[in-house]
Amino acid sequence: MNKFMIGLAILANMTFLPVKADPEVKGWKTLDSMGCMMVEECTDEVRQIKSWRDLGPEYGEFSQELDSIFASMDKLDIKFFLAGDKYFVGNTRGLYSVDSNNFFVNEKYLSNTARMLQVIRHEGWHAVQDCMAGTLDNTFTAIVYPTSTIPDWIKDGANKTYMKSVAIYEAEAMAAMYSDTTTKDGLAVCASDTPMWEWYPPTPLTKKWLIKEGFMTK
Repeated sequence: MNKFMIGLAILANMTFLPVKADPEVKGWKTLDSMGCMMVEECTDEVRQIKSWRDLGPEYGEFSQELDSIFASMDKLDIKFFLAGDKYFVGNTRGLYSVDSNNFFVNEKYLSNTARMLQVIRHEGWHAVQDCMAGTLDNTFTAIVYPTSTIPDWIKDGANKTYMKSVAIYEAEAMAAMYSDTTTKDGLAVCASDTPMWEWYPPTPLTKKWLIKEGFMTK
């Protein structure tokens, strides 16, 4: 029997299972595509990143900071996904999900190490805010620092870019983008046995929330 006939014989005796395709989305770069990615139903061009090495050797320049961030995320069971630009609305660079406690970063910016590092710090800080609201096991976030500590130029930028209801949270995350310690240290506290509010004195509104939910006593 020649190789062609052998191949046919093998095919005739094989059982083929249907290939699971990603769900259809209403359109790319839409809220629908972002949502599909965030609930992990869309997996094409989406890959989990577990180390700065998965981003590329050029990220070795920031290895100490990124090693700390990834170690904390691993303890907190926060997953980091790099996804294709087709999933993100407009010029969205990254997203953090308070539901799954995972974050998703736009692969479009992978070649720009400085920009990507800022995105990781930004989305990582949203996880810190999530932790400040008592626990990662809820869907609430809390401000960590008094707004007076955020530079005015950052607050102005956040107010121009985001809806009023989230601008205060985004301004804080934007400030964290420019520090090589803020997000790293915040995630380390979140991953430790020390409650966030014992390390970061809560703002009056955050303290009120923590007392109301039973995380703090008066």
